[in-house]
Amino acid sequence: MTEPGINIEDVDFEQLYQGKSPLGPRMPWDIGAAQPAIVALEDAGVFTGEVADLGCGLGDNAILLASRGHHVTGLDGAPSAIEEARARAAAAGVEVGFAVADALKLTGYEGRFDTVLDSALYHCFTEEVRHTYVEALTRVTRPGARLHLFCFSEQLPDHFPTPFRISEANLRETVGRDWTIESLEPAIYTTAFDPAALRASVQALLGQDAAFAELETDGKGNVLVPVWQLKAVRR
Repeated sequence: MTEPGINIEDVDFEQLYQGKSPLGPRMPWDIGAAQPAIVALEDAGVFTGEVADLGCGLGDNAILLASRGHHVTGLDGAPSAIEEARARAAAAGVEVGFAVADALKLTGYEGRFDTVLDSALYHCFTEEVRHTYVEALTRVTRPGARLHLFCFSEQLPDHFPTPFRISEANLRETVGRDWTIESLEPAIYTTAFDPAALRASVQALLGQDAAFAELETDGKGNVLVPVWQLKAVRR
């Protein structure tokens, strides 16, 4: 685990979702659609039973899953995110059970889920808190449940604005305590940044200039970043 580029104790996600931060009015992960990597997972048929999208944010991944026939519960700690997620689901004409919840407790959801999606939540926690989070994952899932987790890897370039970069060893030790890891592979995550916006955000947040020439972009000009993609089964 590397040191954070952003002090996570200073991050108020409710404020972020209200646009009250140097990140501006649009979240870096708000690409206006489900993450391509998650679309690919759904195409592969890995989501079954009761599905939880933890740290669902603005709801696009949960909406995609619901539009394809899954019963989905989207949970996030930021009320503004949940409000917007509900509006997006209504606009898409799909039903998702969005609710505000503390991912470290998940009270009221014990033993409920067969599949859990974590799309860029795990790397927001300190190592101590990650253990609490994994304990919560275990409580709210049934034996044999499946976990699909995406988190920023240590391959991110210096000064990229993220709380933590996560190592393979960390995932195997922390998640692997209660879950059998079936695969852990490098993958790509799509951001809402174009290169100029990413550079401006780093300047605003960290007071440093970084061009990130090593990061590729997709066909829309969105910056692509390295993540870990973990698939695990609850023992």
